[in-house]
Amino acid sequence: MGGIVAVLYGAVAYMVFLGAFLYAIAFVGNLHSAKTIDSGEAGPLLPSLLIDVCLLGLFAVQHSVMARPEFKRVWTKIVPESVERATFVLFASLALILLYWQWRPLPEVVWQVQHPVGAAALWAVFWIGWGLVLLSTFLINHFELFGLRQVWARLTGGTLPAPEFKTPALYKRVRHPIYLGFLLAFWATPEMTLGHLLFAVATTGYILIGIQLEERDLMRLFGEQYRRYRAEVSMLIPWPGRKAAPATDEWPPLELRGPKREA
Repeated sequence: MGGIVAVLYGAVAYMVFLGAFLYAIAFVGNLHSAKTIDSGEAGPLLPSLLIDVCLLGLFAVQHSVMARPEFKRVWTKIVPESVERATFVLFASLALILLYWQWRPLPEVVWQVQHPVGAAALWAVFWIGWGLVLLSTFLINHFELFGLRQVWARLTGGTLPAPEFKTPALYKRVRHPIYLGFLLAFWATPEMTLGHLLFAVATTGYILIGIQLEERDLMRLFGEQYRRYRAEVSMLIPWPGRKAAPATDEWPPLELRGPKREA
């Protein structure tokens, strides 16, 4: 019964995430949806700015704290290990939904690209970014990343393998293709408003800080192996001439892995 409940919980968490992820594309891209980054009636500048910064900060704190191994060791004394990742995914998705709901537009235009070719190129980069995010999750392990593999193991009585350092496809050229995809998607727009710029700057800062925290954990886990990888492979931009990582099939970052044993 516990395994069935865990699978149902994991499935609900994944569906909430999927909805939040798809809505993020519409929200950032100002596509047709109930609420986007620039839609709605603009309010006073300072209160709107403060609310938006708080919403971004709430997501950043939740995401960073719950991803840390130190937090997980305490958290899994309360939450079963099999649903720890699903709970993280659920909380992160709810924080995003709150951001969409309460976001205050700042519609002042910072820059605008009106030439059709330039605008089309930016839209192409926007969609490439989101595609890169999704592709990169499958290059590691999409279902483990979002907690489904863990709850399935709980149901079937299986165990997850210990973390193993590998580098699939894009990970041979750039250490964080998921973050690269987000950066492309957040910055590529023909019309950059003050609100969109705030969102892009804040998320870029969070990504750069998050990378440092994640790589600190990875170096603790994999030691010299990850230090060599870090020295050989670019963080976000696959610069020509950089030495590629050793040819391996898979590399799951530490915070994307599930527990070694199921509760």
